[in-house]
Amino acid sequence: MDTLLKETVNAAVNSRYPDMALAGRKQLEELLVRKEVEKGEFLLKEGQVSHNIVIVGKGMVRQFYYKNGKDVTEHFSYEGCIVMCIESTLRQQPTHLMIEALEDSVVYLLPYEKLMLLTEVSWEINMFYRKILEFSLIVSQVKADSWRFETARERYNNLLQTQPEVIKRAPLSHIASYLLMTPETLSRVRSGAL
Repeated sequence: MDTLLKETVNAAVNSRYPDMALAGRKQLEELLVRKEVEKGEFLLKEGQVSHNIVIVGKGMVRQFYYKNGKDVTEHFSYEGCIVMCIESTLRQQPTHLMIEALEDSVVYLLPYEKLMLLTEVSWEINMFYRKILEFSLIVSQVKADSWRFETARERYNNLLQTQPEVIKRAPLSHIASYLLMTPETLSRVRSGAL
């Protein structure tokens, strides 16, 4: 029995749909495919089509893209987090987003087609999927609002409060790009000079 699998499913489900019964959690466990990835390895590259929702069991990954030759971090995900390239997965089209392991990691791949089949027969799985999409929309809106309305210091403090694991574990260059600032600006924010 894969203990990490059970812990990962419980963490992911509890973060999105904690009322899911044990039977629904077992259905999810049966769909998941374990994958071990090394630091620096890509789970998804630009131009590929995303066929899976990724749940992080151990380690940290980031979702990012290139803009004007610079890499911009979109999201960080670690134990219990769900990663999804929404447009590529839903439309089955090539993505601009990439997923890279920032640490040696164990992830679980949730095949999208199999999940869709299960949503047709299981109300709980359907509800879990809906909660994944709702959460993704909210996170995207909150991030867009942060970029529009918050200062560099406010963005950093918010990240520090809501995702301290990112501050502890992710490279500063990726944190800076996530916060839409240069590494120098991030350094000034961290030192209290800004």
